[in-house]
Amino acid sequence: MNADAVDEIRGTAAGTAPVPLSVLDLVTVGSGRTATDALRTSVDLARLAESRGYHRHWVAEHHSMPGVASSSPAVILAHLAAHTERIRLGSGGVMLPNHAPLVIAEQFGTLEALAPGRIDLGLGRAPGTDGATAAALRRTDRLNEGADDFPQQLAELTRFLDDDFPDGHPYARIHAVPGPVQATAPGGVQSPARPPLWLLGSSGFSARLAGVLGLPFAFAHHFSAQNTVPALDLYRESFRPSAVLDAPYALIGVSALAAEDEKEARRQVLTGALSMVRLRTGRPGLIPTPEEAEAYDFGPMEREVAESWLRNVVHGTPDAVRAGLDDLQKRTGADELMITANAHGGDARLRSYELIADAYGLPAAPVR
Repeated sequence: MNADAVDEIRGTAAGTAPVPLSVLDLVTVGSGRTATDALRTSVDLARLAESRGYHRHWVAEHHSMPGVASSSPAVILAHLAAHTERIRLGSGGVMLPNHAPLVIAEQFGTLEALAPGRIDLGLGRAPGTDGATAAALRRTDRLNEGADDFPQQLAELTRFLDDDFPDGHPYARIHAVPGPVQATAPGGVQSPARPPLWLLGSSGFSARLAGVLGLPFAFAHHFSAQNTVPALDLYRESFRPSAVLDAPYALIGVSALAAEDEKEARRQVLTGALSMVRLRTGRPGLIPTPEEAEAYDFGPMEREVAESWLRNVVHGTPDAVRAGLDDLQKRTGADELMITANAHGGDARLRSYELIADAYGLPAAPVR
């Protein structure tokens, strides 16, 4: 097993946190705000996370959603790399069936060259959007093919990243650049290192595959909470030691928002609940304001969707959020908690991460 590879995957808990804490950034766009505003908040958030001891900052791939400006994770990550120095940056995740494996290898090889030793490549098998948009992305209406071929696509991507297609393979003379091939060229000094691969999932498929391949696994607890424990159990049961890991390592994404008082926290997370109701009823839009969410007249089925979503959002005062996160970590045995804060405004999101850091006694270095 490569000890350096493990260091790139495993984090160290800071303060009194039971496990490393990280950030999942959806680059949300609130009503009355622009994508430029959202991306500026992402920079502020990455710098805050770095200064307060969060382990990593991931960006998720979504498409055709007005309230989510993260359609191009690689572009955003390059921007975040230019504004940070130490925090790990990565995709949570890139949706592999939407892209040619060579393109992903090139993009993340470039990111690794921009921020050596700081890049994670998290991969998902879902489209990150609706079927029609997925068809437009892939230029095909055979959408099941992408998901069914995920293990083969993953193997191809891995070979491009490692530059190790066997002799006689149609791609043996094709190289992802920047990448390891530059170290073998005459006079080459390119580092052969590459971003560690993570598999993402919200069910058992990727959990089992990650275990069999000995890869780290990230589970989307924030929108598939009922499947969290079964998926993590399956991952651990399926795990086989590899050159990457000698033991399972699983993080879970969790929605959490802290505010100075319970009422304000509830007010903020209700905006995410209304946004989810609209998304699930085919009306995706910008994240509503707290005032709009409070005034909205939820129908019976809408109320059920909203309350179901809110049950899996850890929210309240900093002490309450800390207690909720501690309980979740104990129940799941997660090795890392990746927090996503859904709210209308960037200020509320940034403040939440600060309050959670304070609750755990994370370092209080100033943001540069």
